[in-house]
Amino acid sequence: MSEWKIFEGTHREGNRLADLPPAPPWRHFALGEKPSPPAEPRNFSNPQRGQTFELDPAGAMSDAVNAALYLRRPLLITGKPGSGKSSLIYAVAYELKMGDVLRWAVTSRTTLRDGLYQYDALGRLNESDPKQPLVGGAALGQNQAQDPIGKFFSLGPLGSALVPTTWPRALLIDEIDKSDLDLPNDLLNVFEEGEFRIPELERAAAPVVPVKLHNSAETYAIPNGSVKCRQFPFVVLTSNGEREFPAPFLRRCIQLTIPEPLDAQLANIVESHFHNDSDVHGKTTALIQEFIGKRSEKELATDQLLNAVYLTLSSHSVPDAEHARLKELVLKALNG
Repeated sequence: MSEWKIFEGTHREGNRLADLPPAPPWRHFALGEKPSPPAEPRNFSNPQRGQTFELDPAGAMSDAVNAALYLRRPLLITGKPGSGKSSLIYAVAYELKMGDVLRWAVTSRTTLRDGLYQYDALGRLNESDPKQPLVGGAALGQNQAQDPIGKFFSLGPLGSALVPTTWPRALLIDEIDKSDLDLPNDLLNVFEEGEFRIPELERAAAPVVPVKLHNSAETYAIPNGSVKCRQFPFVVLTSNGEREFPAPFLRRCIQLTIPEPLDAQLANIVESHFHNDSDVHGKTTALIQEFIGKRSEKELATDQLLNAVYLTLSSHSVPDAEHARLKELVLKALNG
C-alpha cells in the first residue's frame, strides 16, 4: 500500500488520520490544524458494515477517498442501486475511527435547513408566558442567562458534522440526485466555508446556547448562533445518476463512479459477509456465475446476490425446485 494513503481499505482500525497533512491554504479550517485524535475512541455501533466492504481491485475507490481527505472536499459517488455507494463511507469511518456515520437521507422535499438544524417554533411559543411578548428569542422580564431556547433546537446530520472537533466526523448524504434542483447549489457555501449560522440563535438573549447533536444525547454550546468546523468532515454524497449537477457543485466535489463488481470481487464480497462458513466459496461459485450471467441480461444489484447466497446457505433441506424459485424471487430485475 502506498505510504501517502491515509485510508488503506484493510478492514482494520488504524490511526493514519493523524498523519493527514494540514488543509490546503484555500481550505483554511482551523488555520491549517492537523487532526488530533480524541482522548477516547469514538464508538462505532455497526462495525460489520465497515469490515465487510470490498474495495475495487483497481484502487479507484481508495484514491478518491484519500483525495477527498487531503483536499477536505466532499466525495460524490455515482453508481447503480445496490453497488455499494453508501457502504464505502462505513469502511472509511471504521478504519479511521471517525465514530458512527451521520446519515442524511435526501428526498424531493429536503431543504438545506433540514440538514443543518431543526427548530420547534411552535413548542417554543406554547411554553412562553403569554403575558410576556417574545423579543430576540426571549420573553421580556425573564432571566436572560436562563433563556431555554436551546431545548427547542437540534442539529441535523450536516450541522452535527460541522461542529468544531479535532477529529473529523463522517457524513453520508444519501441520494442527492433525488433532491430539489436548488439543494446542490444551496450546499455550495456550506461546503466552501465549513460553517453556517442559525438566525434564531443569533437573536437569542444568551450568547451561548447548548443544542443537541443529531441522534445523540450530546450537546454543543453554540456561540452567537454560529457553527464553524475545525476539521472538515469526510462527506460522501451518493447518486444513482438520475440527473446532472451544476458545474459549480461538481467543482467542489471529488467524483467517483463505482462500476459493477466482477467475478473475483463478488467472491470476496460474499466471503467477507459469510466468513463463518468454511466452504462458502465452494457452495457459492456456481451461484455467483449464475448471477453474473443474469446481470448481463437485466439490471441486478450486489445485495440481491447476498440475499440469494443467504437463502442457499440457510436452507440445505429445501428441494432443488424450491431453491430455484427462491433464487428467482430475490433476483428480480430492477429495471422491470
